Amino acid sequence: MDMKKLFNMQLELDTYIQAQHGLSDQNLFEDKVLALLVELSELANETRCFKFWSTKGPSERSVILEEYVDSIHFLLSLGIIKELTAFNDWRSIPSDESLTATFIKTNHAVLVFNQHPNMQSYIGLWDYYGILAEQLGFSTKEIVEAYIEKNEKNYERQKSGY
Repeated sequence: MDMKKLFNMQLELDTYIQAQHGLSDQNLFEDKVLALLVELSELANETRCFKFWSTKGPSERSVILEEYVDSIHFLLSLGIIKELTAFNDWRSIPSDESLTATFIKTNHAVLVFNQHPNMQSYIGLWDYYGILAEQLGFSTKEIVEAYIEKNEKNYERQKSGY
């Protein structure tokens, strides 16, 4: 996967959004950590993997992919803030754990990165996103395509006063 391209696209979007909202001189790290946790929770909600009390199935695959990609935006953005853009080894990782367990461990990895924002914790966080991708059946190609599509949509949203 061309991580350099994704980091560059995210940097351009972040710069645009921060300029539009007069935030260029503000530290948004904690805001983006919380945004990542919220997006991760929204992704879990769309999979419905933990809703043992319900017979309703998961959302459509396209909805789940869009939520997954929303997380990727913030994951990239956090790497940019902490100057961890040398990261380039994102991969899908098979796991025999339940999807629910993976969501809990991914949430934990976000919190570890918040406390220790270094390359080691960043790689660990990406590893959990690789496990999620594998468990959700997303290829790197479709993730990148969905990211590019959502990136463009985010620009449109900013221009329309979202």
